[in-house]
Amino acid sequence: MKILVVEDERELLESIGEGLRIDGYYVDLLDNGTEALEMAQIEPYDLILLDLNLPGIDGLELLRTLRAQHSETKVLILSARSAVSDRIVGLDAGADDYLVKPFAFGELEARVRNLLRREYTQGETFLDCGDLRFDTTTRRLSAKGVEISLTKKETAILEYLMRHKGQVVSSEELLSHAWDSSVDPFSNSVRVHICSLRKKLRSVLGCDPISNKIGEGYYLTEKDDHGER
Repeated sequence: MKILVVEDERELLESIGEGLRIDGYYVDLLDNGTEALEMAQIEPYDLILLDLNLPGIDGLELLRTLRAQHSETKVLILSARSAVSDRIVGLDAGADDYLVKPFAFGELEARVRNLLRREYTQGETFLDCGDLRFDTTTRRLSAKGVEISLTKKETAILEYLMRHKGQVVSSEELLSHAWDSSVDPFSNSVRVHICSLRKKLRSVLGCDPISNKIGEGYYLTEKDDHGER
């Protein structure tokens, strides 16, 4: 999943970014509200962590602008404004959750997991496709009950394909959701990681659950359908 963190305290910004990357998320960091709004209008983020006191436009204005544009991106406000009235204002402006500073990083992680699960199915913990099962909490994959060790990129790709099971997903879409915004859109990174992922899945399943339509993208099937490879 891809997250944008917008926070003007640079040390806190870097700390949050580092922690989320360790958890396996793909993270962009910004400390300016105007730049964050521009980025949020371009990049398909799954979640935005948003401070309220920002240079440029403030967090509430950014949030209201996104909601006025019918953006459904999940937003978690991170703010030192702790009064009940402040939380009400933030939630009424369109935030999905509100966390008061200072906070424990473990609580932030739990709220992030909850919001990202809610993006698809409320309370969803496991993703299943045929003999594949992915635990969204531990971010571990098993096939026929055997755990398969994946890299962070392979994990991100497989999770996205499982969340869009049966749908053709383009390389550009995978780049948008499984890499940060610094990725070269003309690189062959997706193909390289897909190839490695397929080998690992075949070694346990005995078949390849990932198919591709030439010129369109990749899709995950319940069984090997012998589509174009």
